[in-house]
Amino acid sequence: MMHSRRGARTFAGLAVCAVGAAVLLLGNTARRRLGDASVDEVTGHKRLAPTDATDVAGFVCAALGLVIAAGGGIGGGGMLVPIYVLVMGFKPKFAIPLSNMTVLGGAIANVAMNARKRHPLADRALVDWDLLVLMEPLTLAGALAGGFANKIAPELVITVLLVVLLYLTSERTVKKGLKLYAKESAAFSAMADARVALDDAERQEETKGLLDDDGGEPKGVDDEKRAALGRILAEERRAFPPDKVAVLAGMFVLTVAMNLAKGGGAFPSPFGIECGTASYWALTAAMFGALVAISLAVRAYLVKRTETKDACGYAYVEGDFHWDSSTTLKYPCVCFFAGVCAGLFGIGGGIVNGPLMLELGVLPPVAGATTACMILLTSTTAATTFLTFGLVQLDYAKRLFWVGVGATAVGQLLMTRLVKKTGRQSYVAFSIGAVVSLSTVLMGFHGLVSLASDASEEERAGAICGKGD
Repeated sequence: MMHSRRGARTFAGLAVCAVGAAVLLLGNTARRRLGDASVDEVTGHKRLAPTDATDVAGFVCAALGLVIAAGGGIGGGGMLVPIYVLVMGFKPKFAIPLSNMTVLGGAIANVAMNARKRHPLADRALVDWDLLVLMEPLTLAGALAGGFANKIAPELVITVLLVVLLYLTSERTVKKGLKLYAKESAAFSAMADARVALDDAERQEETKGLLDDDGGEPKGVDDEKRAALGRILAEERRAFPPDKVAVLAGMFVLTVAMNLAKGGGAFPSPFGIECGTASYWALTAAMFGALVAISLAVRAYLVKRTETKDACGYAYVEGDFHWDSSTTLKYPCVCFFAGVCAGLFGIGGGIVNGPLMLELGVLPPVAGATTACMILLTSTTAATTFLTFGLVQLDYAKRLFWVGVGATAVGQLLMTRLVKKTGRQSYVAFSIGAVVSLSTVLMGFHGLVSLASDASEEERAGAICGKGD
């Protein structure tokens, strides 16, 4: 066992070195070839046509990364940005929008494919919509605060903190996957010893005393409560509950509208608002306050809904949250921190929230599907902003969008078949851990290259209303 672990570590170390060397070599090739073709006026990067070796390498690397990421529902922005910078030669300012367009394509494919899937332990949608609507408002609010911190924090501090965060996150996620794997192995062993007898005995014990003699309904539950429970179960069976989708859509419209009202970059504010003015900060405060207000409203709804569930005899399963006055405050605050990290480091919220959900005890398939829905909202919001501000090189964006759709669909199909064949949900956790680990390596190389470049130092303004706003 010790020899196998040492061998695995040695192989992992060699793989990391190989990835780093290949990325740096391709990056140098990309920078050399930029002068050999016509360039885009906005980004300063060569146009897609004619396609060269660095383009092909970038597309292949992005597709492989997305196949891995698809199984865990993570967008993979932490891998894509370094690939587009180091392999394809884009400046970080324009690599991030391209990464977002790729992630958007993957998120659409993820959500579309997850819509058909059901919860592994209950007759309900795979996505935990209650968790989603509670997490998303404060994640967006945290990203807003983190974005401001990113403008004033030194490049070296951001790079070091990012690599440390990703390393710690990947380590905890992989450990979580190993625990789940061991738990599954123990369960398979127990089932092999007394599969049918033990399963029947447990079910009879769990339901003993809960069912009456003739109707199969919980004792003491009157018609009104049965009707309320039926409405809850009917809503949970829907792939897209209308009220929760409306809340998320409202946040999307609110965020996009306020971002456009503030203006930035090549897109001036239609109301004449300039960065740093009283109007600018008032609008920013209003956006932050609106997101917090939505979060508080969702909190009150979930507490009341949980009380109704308890009164109706709702059957909770493994991975479900019991929302009360404590948990509806604690978990959103953790999500706010995740949003701050996403905004500060310029990475997607999924790479933080996916492992966070696993840490909180959410089942891996549910965590992956819920994270994918969250990414769809955030990536659509960001894509709208990037397109409006003219930061997207469209010839690459169109191609990479479909790379995101195709690679994510392939990754989803492979992971679905793997989980179905083996019965191991821990592979989803391993997928998330692999993406975060790869992001750690690639973002680390990206940071080193950026710090070594005098040009990248000049681009950082060191102020909220510096260049690029």
